[in-house]
Amino acid sequence: MLTERAQILLKTLVERYVVEGQPVGSRTLSKYAALELSPASIRNVMADLEDLGLVASPHTSAGRVPTPLGYRFFVDTLLTIQPPNSQEMIRLESQLHPDDPQRLVANASQLLSDLTRFAGVVLVPKRRSAAFRQLEFISLSDKRILLIIITVEGEVQNRVLLTDRAYSPSELTRAANFLNQHYAGKSFGEVRQLMQDELLQLQHDITGLMNLALTAGSAALAPNRDDLVMSGEHNLLKVDELSSNMERLRKLFDVFEQKTSLVQLLDTSQRAHGVQIFIGGESEVAPLDECSVVTAPYQVNGEIVGTLGVVGPTRMAYERVIPIVDITARLLSSALSYH
Repeated sequence: MLTERAQILLKTLVERYVVEGQPVGSRTLSKYAALELSPASIRNVMADLEDLGLVASPHTSAGRVPTPLGYRFFVDTLLTIQPPNSQEMIRLESQLHPDDPQRLVANASQLLSDLTRFAGVVLVPKRRSAAFRQLEFISLSDKRILLIIITVEGEVQNRVLLTDRAYSPSELTRAANFLNQHYAGKSFGEVRQLMQDELLQLQHDITGLMNLALTAGSAALAPNRDDLVMSGEHNLLKVDELSSNMERLRKLFDVFEQKTSLVQLLDTSQRAHGVQIFIGGESEVAPLDECSVVTAPYQVNGEIVGTLGVVGPTRMAYERVIPIVDITARLLSSALSYH
């Protein structure tokens, strides 16, 4: 347990270090902490905090910086949340609107990056079924047809089919009706097997269209190849404490490129409720030792299906990042559940 003045000084030190990026000395603490303490008293408290492992003294400075343990105490005990401002909320709500379900995950990742100036990550829901609920064909030009696929989970996929001839609106309607009436609820692989004989019996004029639709549909609903969407990794190049060590930065970008460790971390945090914060080595991913990862799960109709978050330096404004991650997860859940 820390005394009240020790907590105030630690909170002030973390906040000033996040803003300024420089070790914080007793004069700065005296100015911002609003405590009637002499410089000697402040130095004594700082020495106690250093003994507890909450702050450290860089060799080149008389000031002190927070340690990962100090950040952890700050986040768990001293943090004052700062909700997004009205402009940020308008942006979040407008870009996570259910009108465009296909872009929701990408928008969430980009918003997290833009609003925090760090890297935004979203673990994509695993597709639970490759079955379709409804198909529709729309003519784009003489030999280009848009195939619209609605999965049993409400996901919408579009594919452009390049045909060897033009199809009339009545032919497109007939093909869609046939597939919807006889095969809705099945995967395209199952449909292809069941239709082997029927395709031969169908009028030759729509057989080619059917085959194209089955091939495109199978590709559209194949298992997710890219299960992690990332945005804004380049923002971390502007963070002094990360960019000052090129070898450490290279290893960090290797984690981003290979994705496996980051996916495992996000998958683990998916099992928890609410926002989770991994500070430094708490992530157990070595290249993230100088980073913090703030995550929150998101849901579809009450079921947790994925995780989103922010990867940045340990010197981040947690009071801003945490509510941005939390609200983004809530809005994404709402938008996905709408469908």
